[in-house]
Amino acid sequence: MLFNSYPFIFVFLPIVLAGYFWLGRSGNAAPVLWLALASLVFYAVGNWQFVPLLVASVAFNYVIGMLLIRARLRDRLRFAVLTTGVAGDLMMLGTFKYAGFFAANLNALFSTGLTVNILLPVGISFYTFTQIAFLVDAYRGNVARYGLSHYALFVSYFPHLIAGPILHHKDMIPQFEREGSKRPDPHLILCGLVIFAIGLFKKTCLADGIQPLVASAFGANTPSFDQAWIGALAYAFQLYFDFSGYSDMAIGISLMFGIFLPLNFNSPYKATSIIDFWRRWHMTLSQFLRDYLYIPLGGNRHGRVLRYVNLMITMLLGGLWHGAAWNFAAWGALHGAYLCINHAWNSYGPVTAPRFARLAKAAAFMLTFLSVVVAWVFFRADSISSALFVLSRMADPTNIVFGRGEMANAVFIAVYAAVAWSAPNTQEIAGYDHKNRAVGESLGTWMRRPGFLYAVAATLAFGVLGISQHSEFIYFRF
Repeated sequence: MLFNSYPFIFVFLPIVLAGYFWLGRSGNAAPVLWLALASLVFYAVGNWQFVPLLVASVAFNYVIGMLLIRARLRDRLRFAVLTTGVAGDLMMLGTFKYAGFFAANLNALFSTGLTVNILLPVGISFYTFTQIAFLVDAYRGNVARYGLSHYALFVSYFPHLIAGPILHHKDMIPQFEREGSKRPDPHLILCGLVIFAIGLFKKTCLADGIQPLVASAFGANTPSFDQAWIGALAYAFQLYFDFSGYSDMAIGISLMFGIFLPLNFNSPYKATSIIDFWRRWHMTLSQFLRDYLYIPLGGNRHGRVLRYVNLMITMLLGGLWHGAAWNFAAWGALHGAYLCINHAWNSYGPVTAPRFARLAKAAAFMLTFLSVVVAWVFFRADSISSALFVLSRMADPTNIVFGRGEMANAVFIAVYAAVAWSAPNTQEIAGYDHKNRAVGESLGTWMRRPGFLYAVAATLAFGVLGISQHSEFIYFRF
């Protein structure tokens, strides 16, 4: 079920909200069970055959986690239990997401005839990583004892289930246990509606609005220099507003239930370095890769050379997490190389004189953005060869068309760039503070004025009117 669909907005969400708060009047357990069951129903729409897999994954990891938390096991046995849990999760993820990829590569290398056709369960990467983090923390002694219903809701919570953010048990389960969240809070519901409306507008009007321009580079047989750049930039902004819109909608929906989700998107195209970019883009994935892969590999504790090796391994695996294809591996490796260069420049590069600080910052901003756009070509292309072909056209200024259509498209993209680079992001507009569990303070008295409510209603209306039948979020594929 899509957030940007009529059944979700006008049927599913109102029913789940009403049931949640109605059951909240009689106790704390019933609304948790209701929300967990509603999340399974949400997942079952279009993915019903994978509901048993999700339920089995939750049950398996809960048992492993409780063994690590409660059982008095020797260190070696506890490590064996952790290994069993993580291996089981990775085996499940590998079977459904990477079996076809491995078979295709074996066929290419050894001329075998292996055929693997396995449907990819939506959201499997997100709920698998969420549970791996839970098991590792349980092994480290950083997990409290949780009830099965709260754990099941933590994993399956529908605002995050399909495309993130990757949740952390310490942040979410205490919120699910809090009795105050079971009573309707008009302020949180209104703020949630504001954020949801902004996200819906971003998705249906901005992301879907620029999507046709992507074909300039990735749909044409032989794009010109300007067409290749228009297509690559269009995809960069389509992905930006698509993922930003989803992240806003997830936060807004969760706020209506009195639950604060972590930020996952913070104006990444305003970054002035690749390091800064990864602190702003898919923030919960970056934190997961840092805490559960980069640091366990050794991080920066064993010298600069191994630090760069660990960065490359982390980003390469991060690329493959997005998709079982070599173009995703190339995208991850490219960002790994970017990060290595960024860290090396920070260590060995010259110090910028104060009088050149603004110029240096502007140059860093443009270099970062162009580097990200080049990498997105691998992310969007069907193969490495297709990506290299598009990049070759982007690097050939001798072949320029720039007719009326291209000029209009360039102006269109310039408007998107101005919004992404200059406009405040949603959390700044709404005053969303996940850490302090606060929202709406920056809006102040505006939220009680009719004009503000009309603006929210108009934004929501434009978003609803922009809904199309083929408007799936890009990150649903990962």
